[in-house]
Amino acid sequence: MRYIRYAFLGAMAIVLIAVALANRGFVTLRLLPAELADLLGLTHSIQLPLFIVIFGGIAAGLLIGFFWEWLREHKVRAEASRKASEVKKLERELRRVKGQRDEGKDEVLAILDEAR
Repeated sequence: MRYIRYAFLGAMAIVLIAVALANRGFVTLRLLPAELADLLGLTHSIQLPLFIVIFGGIAAGLLIGFFWEWLREHKVRAEASRKASEVKKLERELRRVKGQRDEGKDEVLAILDEAR
């Protein structure tokens, strides 16, 4: 399984390098469309190789997706936390009740009762 993972990562690295080499041309990224930027006076722009824009878009999409999924699963994590705390509370109560039940009994009989 480890070799399959290494082969997959190697193939992915080759594909990413090929994409980067094929898209080395520079592109201009602007904050706003030209007409709107002139109207507002915000003519900020930057020139980057196209492969950086492509990989940056992929990375931004992954981060947004991970964050969105983390927010979506909040209910599930909260419910699991509530259930875990309820289980701990019930285990403590069970130990307390067993302790009261076994009070005054012989230790050997108490151990045998717990084994059941």
